[in-house]
Amino acid sequence: MNKEQAIIDKFTNSYLGDDGAVVGKWVYSKDLFVEGSHFKRGWLELDEIAYKAMIVNISDAVVMNAVPKFALIGLGVPKSLKMEQISLLRDGFKRACDEFGVTIIGGDTISSDKIIISVTIISELNSQAVLRSGAKAGDLLAFTGKLGDSLKGLKALLRGGSVARNSRFKKPVLKDRFFYRSAKFLSAAMDISDGLGTDLAKLCKASGLGVKFSKKLSKNELKSGEEYEILFAFAAKNRKKIENLAKKSRTKITIFAKTTKGRYKNNAREHHF
Repeated sequence: MNKEQAIIDKFTNSYLGDDGAVVGKWVYSKDLFVEGSHFKRGWLELDEIAYKAMIVNISDAVVMNAVPKFALIGLGVPKSLKMEQISLLRDGFKRACDEFGVTIIGGDTISSDKIIISVTIISELNSQAVLRSGAKAGDLLAFTGKLGDSLKGLKALLRGGSVARNSRFKKPVLKDRFFYRSAKFLSAAMDISDGLGTDLAKLCKASGLGVKFSKKLSKNELKSGEEYEILFAFAAKNRKKIENLAKKSRTKITIFAKTTKGRYKNNAREHHF
């Protein structure tokens, strides 16, 4: 068991277990984005850091079929940052919020030896929440987009190289249009933040199921974290509907497996870099 799960397991209640907590018609989600754990400052410009920190939190709302409305931001800011650098952080937050119609309603700022960003997103459900725990045996499993580019970008940066400003590692692209249209046909979903293999294990554990793969996936596809594509399950009878909705929203989807009775175990190590 990892340390995060050990902490979560100390707080047993019906709200835990997904990307956000459903309370009535609202969904509350929170993530940290920390220098030295999620990014190195030389890898991203300050506006890119702020933008990504906000987008990865908005992703949690989208995959639960909720529309992000409000945000609270906690900031740890090094004293060495100049005002123009602070302005870049502000611009990144604003760009992401404007893109998804989110209003920042408060937060807190402290002095820190590194950049620490804590974002809470308050979202309103479209209708019924889509949870990790809803998959049924025999459901098809799929993911949006193309997996592996974030890991390629990370490896390039670790080698001392660089990546383009529109790289998946720098700028995740959410598939909200496809998800909101198809949500009523989905049984379970979550975003791919720790790698498909790891996140698939989480979804299967929540639903109490195993997996039978119908498509061979590469190590990059299984291990690439911070993709923020969507892993989802749906009944086989809805396949044509899902494929049509993907086509209409110009979203690539890959059906790679189906759920089975049993368990699925992933042996990949969880980490950021």
